[in-house]
Amino acid sequence: MKNQSFSINTKSSIIVTGAAGFIGSCMVQYLNEQGYENLILVDDFGVEEKRKNWEGKQFANIVERYNLFDWLHLHQPKIDFVIHLGARTDTTEFDYAVHEELNVEYSQDVWNYCTAYNVPLIYASSAATYGGGEFGYDDNHEVIEKLQPLNPYGISKNEFDKWALQQHNAPPFWAGLKFFNVYGPNEYHKGRMASVIFHAFNQIKKDGEVKLFKSHRPDFKDGEQLRDFVYVKDVVKVIDWMMQSMVNGQWSIDKNGLYNLGNGKARSFYDLAAATFKGLELKPNISFIDIPGDIRDKYQYFTEANMQKLRKAGYTETFYSLEDGVDDYLRNYLSKEKIW
Repeated sequence: MKNQSFSINTKSSIIVTGAAGFIGSCMVQYLNEQGYENLILVDDFGVEEKRKNWEGKQFANIVERYNLFDWLHLHQPKIDFVIHLGARTDTTEFDYAVHEELNVEYSQDVWNYCTAYNVPLIYASSAATYGGGEFGYDDNHEVIEKLQPLNPYGISKNEFDKWALQQHNAPPFWAGLKFFNVYGPNEYHKGRMASVIFHAFNQIKKDGEVKLFKSHRPDFKDGEQLRDFVYVKDVVKVIDWMMQSMVNGQWSIDKNGLYNLGNGKARSFYDLAAATFKGLELKPNISFIDIPGDIRDKYQYFTEANMQKLRKAGYTETFYSLEDGVDDYLRNYLSKEKIW
């Protein structure tokens, strides 16, 4: 394994799971723009609201999520890379069995396929694994076992991270990316789980104001809860850079592991709402509502990715600022109801 070489070009066969979803469909678009069209898109394609995310993309095959491994066994394609972004991401789904099946067991199947067929793998983890941040937000492997996620989604993501780190048999190169608060185009179908920017835009359009959650902690003012917001265009750019590094000899086995993927700078929800008004050339009109009871005790008040590990691995590109990312999202996508 240590002596193998890999290569990738625009003819390479790449699996993208979650390809009809928010980040997955943006990944497919980014790959299309780089000239990759021999893509195998994997998702639940029966969800009608997601159709516009993928039907205009260039790809070789679409495969239903539940049928992927049968399809691979039947067709025996040579797969050059797997980008595993498919997951149950609803943090208000409290039935752990749902998350375990899709986020743990399915991911184990993807891992085992990549291991058996010697395919490099990048998969989506989550900042939800960090829970209340008692152990900080460092993508340090030593802390993974101690983390206490606040909901079944975060638990499932951390369980898979723990499992991956314990494996002696692994894909030749691999990385798990702990996504922080990702926002951007193609999240129209996400409903309650869509980004605050998406909801702010729609509230402004409807009522001329934005409602943010009050703080239920004395150490945070209303709207001053802090999150690490990262634009989806940066996320897919990092994934592509990592893929290229893994296949062109710039990635060594000792780089395999977990990486934070955020902006690296926490910003308040108030800042975010203000940036949304600014992008629409309006004065801020912001009010506050209680956090719903079903998520109040699971609510994160602060997240901020330590990005040193990714930088040390060689990523040098600048990330979108919150203001620039929100502006691009509003002007070029949300205001035009456009898919990327």
